[in-house]
Amino acid sequence: MSFSSEVKNELCRAGLDRSCCAKAEAYGALLYGNTFTPREVRLITESESFARRLPLLLDRAFGLAFDRLPGEGERKYIFQLTDEKKIHRIIDAFGFDSRQSPVLHINFGLLEEECCRAAFLRGAFLAGGSVTEPSKRYHLELVTSHAQANRELLALLADMGRQPGQAVRNGSQVTYFKNSEQIEELLTLMGAPVSAMELMNTKAEKELRNGVNRRVNCEAANLDKAVDAAQGQLEAIRRLYALNRVESLPAALKETIVLREAYPELTLSQLAEEFDPPITKSCLNHRLRKLMELSKI
Repeated sequence: MSFSSEVKNELCRAGLDRSCCAKAEAYGALLYGNTFTPREVRLITESESFARRLPLLLDRAFGLAFDRLPGEGERKYIFQLTDEKKIHRIIDAFGFDSRQSPVLHINFGLLEEECCRAAFLRGAFLAGGSVTEPSKRYHLELVTSHAQANRELLALLADMGRQPGQAVRNGSQVTYFKNSEQIEELLTLMGAPVSAMELMNTKAEKELRNGVNRRVNCEAANLDKAVDAAQGQLEAIRRLYALNRVESLPAALKETIVLREAYPELTLSQLAEEFDPPITKSCLNHRLRKLMELSKI
C-alpha cells in the first residue's frame, strides 16, 4: 500500500460527529472532486476507505443519498448525483445561488472555525490530493480544475500561516508543499498524526543514513590522500637509496625511513605511534617533508 493510501485510510477514520465539519469536509471533496455543477455531482476515487466514507459524509452533511453508487467489479468507485433538487439543496447549504456554478468560490463563512478548516482540507485531500513516499521525496499536492477555488484555497492557507507552491498541470490547478515540516503539520491538522509521525521517522532515518554516508565518504577520501602521500614518501626514500644518501642521514631520519617502509599503509598519526618513544604527528610530518626535499637535491 502506498503512503498516500495509508494517509487517506487514516483520514477516513476521523469522526463525523459535528455537522459543521461534515459539511466543510464535503465542501472540500466536492470542490476538489471530478464534477460539481447545478446539474451533476460526480466523485471518482480509487480509495476503498474514502468510498465507504462518502455515503456517510453526504448523509451527515446534508441528509442525502447518492443517486448512483459504485457497481461491483468496477476498478474505480464512482458516486453520482443527478437529482437537481438534491444538488440545489447542497448548493444552498454552501450559501450559493443554485442557478450559478458553485465551483467558482469558497465560502469562507463556512470555514471560520479551525476544525472546519481542517475538515475542508481533509475533504480536498481525499478527493483530489496525494502525497509522495517520504523515502523518495517530500511532496504533497491538492489538484482541482477550478482556478478560482484554487486561488481562494491559497488565500485560506495563507490566513492559516502556510505558503504552498502553485502550478498548472494539464489544465488543472495544483497547490503543493515540498517542505517536510509543512507536510507533517498539514497531515496532523487534517487528522493523520500517525502518518505525520511516519514521515518524521523516515526523515530522521534518511538524515542519519546520509550522515553516515558522508562520514564514510570523507574517511575514504582521507584514506586515499594518506595512501597517495605514503606512495610519494616511499618514492622519495627509493631515490635517496639510489643516490646513496641514506647512510649519511641523521639517526632520526633513518628511523623514519625504516618505519615508513615497514608500515606503508599507516596514516601519519598511526605511524607516529610506532616510534620508540612515540613522536607527534607534526614531528613525523616534518621529518617526511625533509626526506622529500633531500630526495630532490
